[in-house]
Amino acid sequence: MSSEYVERRGDGYAVTGSRVSLDSVVYAFLSGESAESIAQAFPVLTLEQVYGAITFYLAHRDEIDGYLERQRREFDTARATAHDADPMFYQKLADAKKQTPLAR
Repeated sequence: MSSEYVERRGDGYAVTGSRVSLDSVVYAFLSGESAESIAQAFPVLTLEQVYGAITFYLAHRDEIDGYLERQRREFDTARATAHDADPMFYQKLADAKKQTPLAR
């Protein structure tokens, strides 16, 4: 079995042999989830893969934290651009959310 648990794909990272992003595993880990609960949330991953991804993150923490921050900024920029392009859609979405009992 390979000891390479994370691979670079384009501008991002993924758990080797899966379509699960390293981002997903790291955010769950940083939220306090155990490796076991992360593996349950992503049934395509083995517990070994989850531990391997967490270990990779911890060994490359500065690099991955910088990557995650850049991803967050890009997402925020894209969200603002989309909102500015169609403010009526987002107003309708906000109105619908207010009317949905589960959204409160």
